[in-house]
Amino acid sequence: MTAEGSAGKLVVVGVDGSNESVAALRWAGEYAAATRATLRAVLAWHYPAAVGGAPVGVAPQVVSEEVRQNMATALSQTVTTADPGVPVDQLVTYGHPVQVLVEASKEADLLVVGRRGHAAIAGMQLGSVSIHCVTHAHCPVVVVEGDD
Repeated sequence: MTAEGSAGKLVVVGVDGSNESVAALRWAGEYAAATRATLRAVLAWHYPAAVGGAPVGVAPQVVSEEVRQNMATALSQTVTTADPGVPVDQLVTYGHPVQVLVEASKEADLLVVGRRGHAAIAGMQLGSVSIHCVTHAHCPVVVVEGDD
């Protein structure tokens, strides 16, 4: 991407409050500043299910709203911690992170995710969310190593 004519560019970064997502948010902020892109931090949440996708409507609306508000606060705190250096659009949405980030990649010019490195198979370099994003996103993906 070039800085010229990039006013409409969008960088989406997956955020979950982890150190790795803070590193991804910082990297995305630097990239967005350099390319004059809009930066959108996305935090996805869902009630875990034993199998299948994220269940819908399994909790009373008041519980879902309370969780959403808590997630919005967590996202705001992560943005403050990361201090990406550019304004950040913050989006909290219900769904599995993979589904939400792949969907968000449809309108993005770049998707940025952090690498947790908690893979069950020794030697795997990417976690399950980053693998799915790399293989299914509709735009280029950057996987950022944590700050350990």
